Amino acid sequence: MKIKNLIQFPLTKAQYYPEVHPKKQIVLHHTVSGPNAKNVMSGWGYTPVRVATAFVIDGDGIIYQCFSSAHWAHHLGTHNRNNTQLNQQSIGIEICNWGALIEKGGRYFSTFNREVPKEEVIDYGMQWRGHRFFHKYKEVQLETLKTLLDYLCEKYNIPNTYQPDMWKLNTQAMNGTPGIWTHVSFRADKSDCHPQLSLIKLLKSLSEER
Repeated sequence: MKIKNLIQFPLTKAQYYPEVHPKKQIVLHHTVSGPNAKNVMSGWGYTPVRVATAFVIDGDGIIYQCFSSAHWAHHLGTHNRNNTQLNQQSIGIEICNWGALIEKGGRYFSTFNREVPKEEVIDYGMQWRGHRFFHKYKEVQLETLKTLLDYLCEKYNIPNTYQPDMWKLNTQAMNGTPGIWTHVSFRADKSDCHPQLSLIKLLKSLSEER
């Protein structure tokens, strides 16, 4: 299966672990940054530990591959005893997105005080993981994500059945149960990814079409 819109952006071997491990899980993240994936990946070079994901999807839906999906880096940071094992057995995917937003007088701002247009804002109407407003994932990003998930699930025989409990801290995820999860499945202090309806629809469609 060939993935369109995929660009190789190899990190140095000091930024990830070029060790092959069997893969059981895929973990979705968002970057809490703007649409430029290269800014995110360049920033990883300044971390003292090897923090990275194999793939980053930028604001235009382009996929950047940072290292082989068979290799690994720290992307979960669970602080649990099996943290290293979870990172080794999972494939991280980052979606470029500002994440949780702050409303000020009818305008919306990121954590870094960047204004986000109102039409790109989701209002959940209640607090979710400590926030009410979030930056929308773009449809072009979700289309690309679906292609990538189809490819990885087939390549590594990872179950693609939708996990309704993936949007909260999940014992199954932390115990290494195979499947597609989000960062919030592993950590109570994270809000990536947020439960946008079009993202949920995408995840549900994976097993329906396979």
